[in-house]
Amino acid sequence: MPHAFWMFAAGMCVVLCGCDGHGPRTVENPDLEAKVPAIEYAARTHDRSAIPELVKDLESDDPAVRFYAIQGLCSMSGETFGYRYYDSDDDRRPAVVKWKQWLARQTQP
Repeated sequence: MPHAFWMFAAGMCVVLCGCDGHGPRTVENPDLEAKVPAIEYAARTHDRSAIPELVKDLESDDPAVRFYAIQGLCSMSGETFGYRYYDSDDDRRPAVVKWKQWLARQTQP
């Protein structure tokens, strides 16, 4: 088969699989190029199954992850609990505790 055919087939696999070399677009993916669109999609569609990961992401070392996580959480819940992604770990801690408490209340029967 011609080389162009295999290039086309590989490209179609990437398109059809939704893969772009960064892994699946899920909020659990550590790669920002996959994670950020997944967070944005979850917020836009109010996919509450993403909330536990977003609460976890509030403690990320990466300020971009924290930024998108709080934006997604705020979009889905209308809350921030005073969380600011750019604050120090110590300054963010009280808001993170509030988010964890909020999450626990959401998952109780």
